[in-house]
Amino acid sequence: MTGFAKSLDGGRPASSRTARAEPNGLCDTEIMAPAPDPKSVTVNLTTGTGVVIEWKDGHRSHYAFPFLRDACPCALCDDERGKSGRKPGEPPKLAPGALPMFKEAARPLSAEPVGKYAIKFHWNDGHELGIYSWQFLRDMCPCDQCKAPRTAAKTG
Repeated sequence: MTGFAKSLDGGRPASSRTARAEPNGLCDTEIMAPAPDPKSVTVNLTTGTGVVIEWKDGHRSHYAFPFLRDACPCALCDDERGKSGRKPGEPPKLAPGALPMFKEAARPLSAEPVGKYAIKFHWNDGHELGIYSWQFLRDMCPCDQCKAPRTAAKTG
């Protein structure tokens, strides 16, 4: 991929490359923003405490398993959230007058890498369609520092 980008830009440094519109209306994007890469990923299957990601920029994110299950990025879950007005990571709301039923807490039975760009979980409810890219996880970081700009953007 790097060799391909260099052949398009004449060897200019990445910071000087830009996207430009071509006369035919297609976008000739020479570079995209770099994707966040984790420095380390710890999936705490045995303790059930969630996933801890240390990012290469020094940030540290902790994701509880129920949060991750409720944020599943697969098309099925995204469609279901869209119909109920939920945001990724928000648990389903009970229907008015409904009594809460016991439901085992979401936890993965296993986790596996998807190439170098994502992680996939096999959940205890049988679901296994979601591919959680590093970009998705960084964008959804639940820490206060990362949540604040997202909250401000919604209210502002």
